[in-house]
Amino acid sequence: MIRVSILGASGYSGGELIRLLTNRPNIKLQHLTSESSGGEDIAALHPSLRGRVRRRFENLDVKKISRDSDVVFSCYPAAVGVKPIVQFLKAGLKVIDLSADFRLPTAHLYKTWYKVTHPAPGFIAKAVYGLPEYFRAEIRQASLIANPGCYATATLLAVLPLLKHRLIETDSVIVDAKSGVSGAGKKVTSQYMYCEANENLQAYAVAVHRHQPEIEQVIKKVTRLSARVTFVPHLVPMNRGILSVIYATLKKSMNKRDLRAVFLEAATGEPFVRLLPEGELPQTKNVLNTNYCDIGIAQDVRMKRVIVLSAIDNLVKGAAGQALQNMNLCLRRPETEGLL
Repeated sequence: MIRVSILGASGYSGGELIRLLTNRPNIKLQHLTSESSGGEDIAALHPSLRGRVRRRFENLDVKKISRDSDVVFSCYPAAVGVKPIVQFLKAGLKVIDLSADFRLPTAHLYKTWYKVTHPAPGFIAKAVYGLPEYFRAEIRQASLIANPGCYATATLLAVLPLLKHRLIETDSVIVDAKSGVSGAGKKVTSQYMYCEANENLQAYAVAVHRHQPEIEQVIKKVTRLSARVTFVPHLVPMNRGILSVIYATLKKSMNKRDLRAVFLEAATGEPFVRLLPEGELPQTKNVLNTNYCDIGIAQDVRMKRVIVLSAIDNLVKGAAGQALQNMNLCLRRPETEGLL
C-alpha cells in the first residue's frame, strides 16, 4: 500500500490527481490539503468525486504528512510549496512538484522569469525533470521530481525527435499553442471569466511565457543544442486540452516517409506517445481524460518546413497523469498503472 498526500488538492490538477488515484487499489490517500478550502467537503469542490471520496480538505500539517506519507504531490502555485517540499525531502519522502519551482536549472533563471528569489536554491540540482520519455532512468532514482509544464510537454514530445537527429535549424522553431481555460488554474480574473473567454480566441504572454525557457533548457539538456524557440500561447474557449503546432526549417529536403521514421523510432516503446497514421492530425477531443500525447506530421515542401502537431489533455499528460506516471517510475511500479 502506497500512502499518498496531495498539497493544494482543491485546484484542477489536485482534483484530477484524486480522480486518478481513487482508481488504484494499492493507494491510500492520506492527507488532501487546501489553504483556501480547509474544512470543506471535497465533493463540494470536485462534484465528480461525490460518492467516491467522503472527506474534507485539511490545512497543511507538515509533521503529520511526513509521518503518514510515502509520496507527496504538490499542486501549489510557484514559490508557495518550496518550504514544505524541503521538509518532506529531509524526512525521506518522495515529492512530485507540479509547480515550476524546480523545472529551471538555476536560481538566476528562475528569478528572471518568475520575478521572485528561489526559496531553496540548494535543492534545484536535486530535482529530476519529469518527462518520462527522455528522463526515465533518472526519474527511477529521484526523490524530487519536477513535473513538466503542460505546454512544455506537448512541445517537447513533438520537437525533440527532430533536434536529436539534427534535422532542423535550431533558430527556426516556432511554437503556436492553444490551451483550454483550465490550464490557467482556478484564477478569478477577468481574462478567464465566461463572458471574456467564451466565443473568443486570444493570444497571451507572447514571447514571454514561462514555459519558453523550460522548453529551451530541456532541449539543451537532451540534445546539447542551444535552440531558441518562439513561443506563442493562446486561450481557447474549451475546458481542457492543448494543441501545439511546431514549425521548423529542415536542414535538407526529406520525404515524409523518412520523417515519419524519426517519430516512429521516438514513439516505439513509449506507452503514452501515439504517432498517428499518415494524413491524420491530432485533435484535443481524442486525448480527453487520457495520458496520451498524439502526434501528427505535415510538410511544406515548397518552404522546406516540417510541421509537427501534438495534442494532450493539459490536466492529465500535462499535469496529474504525468505526475502519476512519474510516481510509478520512482516507486518501481508498472509505468502505466492507473493510467490506462
